[in-house]
Amino acid sequence: MLDQNKTPLFSGLKSHWEASPFSGHVPGHKFGAVFPEEARGYFKDILKLDATEISGLDDLHDPGGIIDEAQRLASDLYGSDETFFLVNGSTVGNLAMILATCKRGSKVLVQRNCHKSVLNGLELAGADPVFLPCEVDDNLGVAVSVDLPYLYKALETIEGITAVVLTNPNYYGVAIDLEDIVQAVHSYNIPVLVDEAHGAHFLLGAPFPKSALSSGADVVIHSAHKTLPAMTMGSWLHVQGEKVRKERVSHYLKMLQSSSPSYPLMASLDMARYYLASLSQQEKQAIVDDIKSIEHELKKVREIEVVTPSNSRLLVDPLKLTLRSTNGLSGFELSTLLEKEGLFVELADPKNILIVLPLAVNEKKHDMIERIVRAVSKETERGLEKEQITLPPFPAEISELSIPFSEQGDYQSIKCPIEEAIGEIAAEAIVPYPPGIPLLFNGEKITSSTVEYIKALQHIGARFQASEAFKSNYIYIYKKIKE
Repeated sequence: MLDQNKTPLFSGLKSHWEASPFSGHVPGHKFGAVFPEEARGYFKDILKLDATEISGLDDLHDPGGIIDEAQRLASDLYGSDETFFLVNGSTVGNLAMILATCKRGSKVLVQRNCHKSVLNGLELAGADPVFLPCEVDDNLGVAVSVDLPYLYKALETIEGITAVVLTNPNYYGVAIDLEDIVQAVHSYNIPVLVDEAHGAHFLLGAPFPKSALSSGADVVIHSAHKTLPAMTMGSWLHVQGEKVRKERVSHYLKMLQSSSPSYPLMASLDMARYYLASLSQQEKQAIVDDIKSIEHELKKVREIEVVTPSNSRLLVDPLKLTLRSTNGLSGFELSTLLEKEGLFVELADPKNILIVLPLAVNEKKHDMIERIVRAVSKETERGLEKEQITLPPFPAEISELSIPFSEQGDYQSIKCPIEEAIGEIAAEAIVPYPPGIPLLFNGEKITSSTVEYIKALQHIGARFQASEAFKSNYIYIYKKIKE
C-alpha cells in the first residue's frame, strides 16, 4: 500500500510556484500576471498552478515524475493494475476503452440506456452495437440496469462479440451487483467495460453500491468530478486483468487527449484521490447519517416524495436524492420552481428531479430543505397545470442499427418534419440532456412511440442536444444516394 497521505502532483505544483519561477513558456497568462483585472481576483490562485510540461512537472503523455506518482497512488487506492488521468471527462475514457478493445465490423453488446459517448466510441471504432433492453423500475419510471436474460441470450446466440459495455450505476445512482455478470461474460473470454462515471466513491463500501472494479470488470471509467472534489472534466480510467491491453488504452488516450492538459485539473484529481483515501469510517458514517436526516425531513413535506426503486434487488447510491411532486407536476416544472428559489438540481425528467448530495456532512442542508419547502408551497398556491408522460420508447428486444455505421456513408442526410419521419432511419442523434442518453441514434429506425415521446418532452420543456433543424421541428433522416 502506497502512502495515500501524499499529494505529489499538487505538492509539486505548489513547490514550483513558491520557488518564484520566471515564466519563459506557455501559458500566456504567466502564472496570472497577464490577466484581465475584472476577473483576476477570481482566477489568481488557481493560475499559480496552471503550468505546462517543463522540467520537474512531468508529462501526462509520458509520465515519469509527479503525474506518474499521482496515477500510481490512484491505482493503488482503487486496486487496479493501472489508472490513467483523464482531462476530457469520462467521455474520453469511454472512447479510448472502446477503441482499444473493439474491432471494425465486430459486434459489441451495449445496454440501450448508455451515455452518448459510448455510442460515439462504437461509431469511431466502426463496431456494430447490439442493443440490450433495460429493466425499468416501476416506481422510479426510468431504465435502471441491463435486462439480464437478454444479455445471456445475446452471449449464447450472437457470433463475433468483442466486448460488453455496461452502464452501472445509472444517472440516478441505481446499480446492480455486477460480479456474477462479469464472471458469465468472462466465461466467453469477452472483456467487460463499465461506465461507472457516477460511482467513483463506491470503493467506500456499504451502504454505497459495490464497485465494478471489485466485481472484476476489465476497464472501469470514473467521473471523479461528479461525486468527489475534482474539477469539472476530471476523471479516471482503470484497467485490470489481461483481457484488455493497457498499451492499447494508453495509445488511444495519447491520441484523444490534449497534448497540453490542464495542470489545475490534474492536481484536483490528485486531491480528490487524497480526499477519498483520507475519509475515516467514522466520517463516512457521519455522511450517511446526515443524508438519512435530510431524507427524514423531506418526507415530512406533503407536496413531494422521496423516490426509491420498487425492486429490492437494486442498490441505490445515498448521494443521489430523487424527488417527485405529489401534486402531479412534471420534474421539469418542479425544477423551474426550485430554480426560482435559487436551488439548481442536477437533472429533471418527466416525473422526477435529481439532487446530488456532497460526499461530506452537508452544512447547508437546512437551507436546501427550506428552499424546497418554499418552492412547493408556491406551487400549491399557483395550481399549475399537471401533465403525465409515458416512459422512453426503448426497444424491448435485442436490436441493432437499421443502417450500420459502415454503410451510412452510402446515404444522404435530408430534413424531414418530425411527424412525417415515422418509419424512416434517423441520420442524427436526438439526445435529451441531461442525462445524455440518446432517444435516437443515427442509423436507428424512427417509431411512432419515439416521435410521441419527443413531442411530449418538447411540450414540457426538456432540453435536447440535436441539430438546428430539430429546433424547428425537423429531423435529419437517411435516404439512399441515387446512382
